[in-house]
Amino acid sequence: MGAQIPLLAFFTDSRSGPARRMESPLAQLARTERGRLRIQTIDVGGHRDLVERLRVRTVPTLLLVKDRRVVARIEGRASAPRIERMIAPHLDLDGGTT
Repeated sequence: MGAQIPLLAFFTDSRSGPARRMESPLAQLARTERGRLRIQTIDVGGHRDLVERLRVRTVPTLLLVKDRRVVARIEGRASAPRIERMIAPHLDLDGGTT
């Protein structure tokens, strides 16, 4: 049995302009990497315990979780190419069909 599909956790706040500007690139990434990556949006206001446990201090923050461990992090607004560079080493090349 193969490893679980990595999760890209997007910590956001509805009042954050930089976070809102990242929504479109993340939606595109969700379409292009379907089957190899899951993306979950998390509002920091409604998940204080998770925010504290994962030490999220900035909105937006992206955490890449693989095998139940945070393997990469970007704090603050990030471009699509930067996000792709962060996740690329952690994605299965075969789309998870092993």
